[in-house]
Amino acid sequence: MPAGIVSYGVYIPKYRIRVEEIARVWGDESDVSGNLNVFKKSVPDVDEDAVTIAVEASRNAIRRGRIDPARIGVIYAGSESHPYAVKPTGTIVGEAIGTNTDLTAADFEFACKAGTAAIQACLGLVSAGMVDLGMAIGSDTSQSAPGDALEYTAAAGGAAYVIGKDDLIAEIEDFYSFTTDTPDFWRREGRPYPEHGGRFTGEPAYFRHVTNAARGLMRKIGVSPEDYDYAVFHQPNGKFPLRVARQLGFTKEQIYQGLVVPEIGNTYSGSCLIGLAATLDVARPGDRIFVVSFGSGAGSDAFSIMVKDGIDKLGNGVPLVRDYTSETKNEYMDYAMYAKYKGKLRL
Repeated sequence: MPAGIVSYGVYIPKYRIRVEEIARVWGDESDVSGNLNVFKKSVPDVDEDAVTIAVEASRNAIRRGRIDPARIGVIYAGSESHPYAVKPTGTIVGEAIGTNTDLTAADFEFACKAGTAAIQACLGLVSAGMVDLGMAIGSDTSQSAPGDALEYTAAAGGAAYVIGKDDLIAEIEDFYSFTTDTPDFWRREGRPYPEHGGRFTGEPAYFRHVTNAARGLMRKIGVSPEDYDYAVFHQPNGKFPLRVARQLGFTKEQIYQGLVVPEIGNTYSGSCLIGLAATLDVARPGDRIFVVSFGSGAGSDAFSIMVKDGIDKLGNGVPLVRDYTSETKNEYMDYAMYAKYKGKLRL
């Protein structure tokens, strides 16, 4: 029996800071928004972190799919900003959503692709019949040093996916991963902000891994870009996904629905998964979705997803991605308040 997505949920904080405001503070007179194709980014509230975001996204997934939490046998929470160095995020999520204690849980880390790695692990346990349902989460409150290039995009948000074999809304037809040791981005233990090797960021890191994972999957299952209605690529900024889509033969129309980074920034482990959620928000039975994540360090996971009839049976009243990105529901802050909320003022 095929396995796939039973339900999904997202959460994105309501606060925003405009990219131009960050540029103003640091005296950057270049067209930052135009260069990055990112206009604003989400900012967590003072009491929000990767755990609270994961809990909200998971609750939305439970509500949307009318899931009995007791059926969930595994929770894997992917993030690079887990609030505890020693204390799992997954156990807090399980307690908050009401799972049973006969549960296995673990936290994943692989930069921005920890969430898709969690999906792969859940698929294995579900497909083997070892658990009924699994929950895979990608959630981050991304870190960036003041004045660093990352500060223009590093954002907050997350998505949760319930993986199973019954009542599917989307079948995961297959996946393919491409992984190397490429030192493009890292954060050492105890350091508050990550560092990055700028010259590695594009070609040897993002583009090499995304294109190789994508082509590997297309080769594996014998498909081409024309076989898909939608495509979602990891979104470190608004330009990289457009460029890699063009390189692979996908059109702007195919990736438009899932391209959320211009409105919320790069949510790291949540980035690709929120883009997929935005696509599922409008997808219809029979639609096919191509998804490729990327995590620095470095690796990419590519998925082929077929939308099933079950998507029409999902519950209403759960926020869609566009509800979180709606201009009317965003609250803007200046750099001083942003620095306070992000804890950038240190004694």
